[in-house]
Amino acid sequence: MAMATYVKVILGSVAFAIFWVLAVFPAVPCLPIGRTAGSLLGATLMVIFQVLTVDQAYEAIDLPILVLLFGTMVVSGYLERADAFKYLGKLLTWKSKGAKDLMFRICLVSAVSSALFTNDTSCMVLTEFVLKIARQNNLPPEPFLLALASSANIGSTATPIGNPQNLVIATQSGVSFGEFVTGILPATILGVLFNTLLLIFLYGNMLSVKKDQDDSSAGVVNGECVDSHHFSPATMGGGSSAHHETLRHRANSEPENHWFLNGAYWDYRNQPCTRRWKRQLWKSCVYLVVVGMLISLLMGLNMSGTAITAALALMILDFKDAVPCLEKVSYSLLLFFCGMFVTVQGFNRTRIPSALWELMEPYAKIDEISGLAVLALVILILSNLVSNVPTVLLLGARMAASAALISPAFEKKAWLILAWVSTVAGNLSLLGSAANLIVCEQACRVPNLGYTLTFWNHLKFGGPSTLLVTAIGLILLKS
Repeated sequence: MAMATYVKVILGSVAFAIFWVLAVFPAVPCLPIGRTAGSLLGATLMVIFQVLTVDQAYEAIDLPILVLLFGTMVVSGYLERADAFKYLGKLLTWKSKGAKDLMFRICLVSAVSSALFTNDTSCMVLTEFVLKIARQNNLPPEPFLLALASSANIGSTATPIGNPQNLVIATQSGVSFGEFVTGILPATILGVLFNTLLLIFLYGNMLSVKKDQDDSSAGVVNGECVDSHHFSPATMGGGSSAHHETLRHRANSEPENHWFLNGAYWDYRNQPCTRRWKRQLWKSCVYLVVVGMLISLLMGLNMSGTAITAALALMILDFKDAVPCLEKVSYSLLLFFCGMFVTVQGFNRTRIPSALWELMEPYAKIDEISGLAVLALVILILSNLVSNVPTVLLLGARMAASAALISPAFEKKAWLILAWVSTVAGNLSLLGSAANLIVCEQACRVPNLGYTLTFWNHLKFGGPSTLLVTAIGLILLKS
């Protein structure tokens, strides 16, 4: 029996190691099958190696999280069609007063949009727009791309729907939407502010470059009006690069001054006033449904039920076949989560995570400054080695249980600390967050304006930013 248990520990560790390699390096030469297939492979191996039974594997899949992910992706798709992201982009150029003003705007828009639409979506929609504005004003793209990615990660901490790890935490912890927002929002606001000030401090010389164009030329890049640029949001983190490229190609191929209605593009300049009025009414209804969803979440209603209800309401209001919108959902991401739930549950059953936590727990008390520092360091390292969602799945329940032994009031605080540190950790390196990779990948592919954000250039800013912002948040969350 002991030998059989020992074998399961080894086999379970092997299955988790395979999952980890393919999650962090999806194009590894020996097995370039990607994150989603790697996640499903890890889950399947856990069953084949008899670490989990088939029934236990099904039970490990957290359906409320999958429903919440699905619902928010559908809502984001309808917000795209209602031009919400285009309006956000226009805020960047409206009465701009120079490079530093533009930096503050990018950080603010990126943070707010990430809290509402997820960090990956915001980075997908705004990267090309930010790059064009920088080129238009003869400014170096690097600080603005860093501002976009880092602010998206920090801003996404503010709400449970800001990123996938927050979804997991909100669902598993029982912390309501309102409690989550009020508990972490002050840290988010100060984090974005200090991150912006650090960008200006480190890249002040670059930002001092003056515009060659008059303000009257704002919004034009290589003869193209950036205000009229159409974007298509990425589905939430973890989607494949091919999926991201498809979205980008579709966004760039949409005709200007057209609406996408009934499966075809229509030039709104030639449409009767009645049709324009109907379009505006539909957009208003979309915004009202989204506002209603946010209010419902703040009132403490079930997050999964609220998200899927809002998605269904938008489908009904659209009054046409919902297949085109449903096709924008990243089903590969949903499958990735299914496989990850099973793989992490199998690794937990090997008792290795519990044994490591028992060794670390005496030195990681959240009511002590030294313990909080040790805990934050562990989360930072794990989030960059294993990725943030698996880190949350591995540490969440253990951190909460340990904190509850100190005081019941500390349990909620432990979940918020985990949400804060695991998300801000994504700013440490280029590989720390899917949002970083999306910005890097999208910036490289912009025709005639491409820019390569290197690993080391990101690390030079990401290291100080991560340490500073993490410390600020911990001080606020601990008090």
